[in-house]
Amino acid sequence: MSYDPGALDAALAAAVGDDTALVADLRVAFLESAARQIDLLGRARCDANWHLAAWRLKGLAASFGLTSLMALAEEAAQSAPGDPKILRRLQATLDMLARD
Repeated sequence: MSYDPGALDAALAAAVGDDTALVADLRVAFLESAARQIDLLGRARCDANWHLAAWRLKGLAASFGLTSLMALAEEAAQSAPGDPKILRRLQATLDMLARD
């Protein structure tokens, strides 16, 4: 799966312009929200909770144009609750976003 390291920053800059402090704040808020949904996926014990967290993550990713994360969230929604492989891939993607 491809990954565009500048997609998050580009989406944030398009939304708020050149205000670097606001971009940084929104970036942190995005990363915290995405991490929360991945944590909820990891703790989901039923299909309903799993799907809800996956769909929320997909919507969050869509809000920022992060198509790779959207695709992974969709893959998660189609996977069995607690699937360790998709959870690792989601966390790795979030880690890459956090490093940029």
